[in-house]
Amino acid sequence: MSLIDLGRTELELLIDEWIIGYDAETRRQMLKARLFDGLTFEKLAEKFDKSPRHTRKIIHECEETLFKHIPG
Repeated sequence: MSLIDLGRTELELLIDEWIIGYDAETRRQMLKARLFDGLTFEKLAEKFDKSPRHTRKIIHECEETLFKHIPG
């Protein structure tokens, strides 16, 4: 199974389950906005009041965590 094979609901559940720790709720919201709404790093940075560089780092860390827990 890959990211593409997962439905939105399944993916949201995985994000909620595995994106934990420091500032988890903001990180979950950022990742969901990136994956589901297609927001750019710049738009995410603006929306969440972070620098684009920090936003990119957060998203990549969240994606790495998430991808480790996707079956297949």
